[in-house]
Amino acid sequence: MDPKGDRILLAHGGGGRLTAALIADEIVPRFGDGPLRGLPDAADLPPIGGAIAFTTDAFVVQPPFFPGGDIGSLAVNGTVNDLAVCGARARWLSLALILEEGLTFDVLRRVLDSVTVAAKAAGVTVATGDTKVVPRGQCDGLYLATSGLGERLPGYALSPERIRPGDRVLVSGPVGDHGMAVMAARMQFASAGGPRSDCASVLPLVEAAAPMAGGIRWMRDPTRGGVAAALNECARGRPWGIMLHEAAIPLHSASAALADALGLDPLHSPCEGRIVAVCDPSVAGEVLRSWRSTEVGREAAEIGSIVCGAWDGAVAMETRMGGRRLVDMPLGELLPRIC
Repeated sequence: MDPKGDRILLAHGGGGRLTAALIADEIVPRFGDGPLRGLPDAADLPPIGGAIAFTTDAFVVQPPFFPGGDIGSLAVNGTVNDLAVCGARARWLSLALILEEGLTFDVLRRVLDSVTVAAKAAGVTVATGDTKVVPRGQCDGLYLATSGLGERLPGYALSPERIRPGDRVLVSGPVGDHGMAVMAARMQFASAGGPRSDCASVLPLVEAAAPMAGGIRWMRDPTRGGVAAALNECARGRPWGIMLHEAAIPLHSASAALADALGLDPLHSPCEGRIVAVCDPSVAGEVLRSWRSTEVGREAAEIGSIVCGAWDGAVAMETRMGGRRLVDMPLGELLPRIC
């Protein structure tokens, strides 16, 4: 047993006194005021008036702390965002902790505090959870697994089936920041002027655009594989294609520079606080204005449109030089352990 009591032991996952102490000292003070009160085996949740949305995710990012965020804020915002881009407001989360023997309590507390802050900012309650401990060397410190329940927002009917030629492609801010921030931290390149993760809730964007919901055809949070993967999944097998304009795509200079140094396309780099959307041209301007009125969407831009012809079923880009090139899916795992 650790005489200082400052590290996770296998016994913390054994269901005995150390498990009870871990829950009482670290979990209940942060999350025990709501459905977790009394530590039931299942949360008792109030009814929701309309339809609900449900999602689940896991987070194994390495390193767990990076400029602009950490695995705790990432777990909350990643789950909230999966619901938001489906047109739903997250209400409750489950949180499972997989802890490695030897993890310091300082790291665990830092992550749990980050979960608390991110959940409060997103207006979501951690309603239930679990804790497991695995032997040293099997977990890279800690992993998190989440599920989220949310209530559907009125007006949104999102599907690629609704997309039509002439529709506009929008992004809510600079792309690729999360992937480049994690890579910078992993390679110990992080600096005050370096890439910062865009990790944040996109729910304010979805709520701000709700008056135009009927004209928003499709939304996605471009995480693994970035904007390129999200748009290719949207276009695959369709009788239309997507034409992007390189000069219109917003990029932060630090992320662009690191991507260039690593030989990576920023469109393949994950975002964790952005939306890419396809809108009817009649509402695209209003959606942009609504996004730009929020803190997380100040740099929103129109980056392309839906076209018919040679690029049907694919994504292409008009370059700054006036040429055109295919924007393909990432090949393999270019950025592993990024979320």
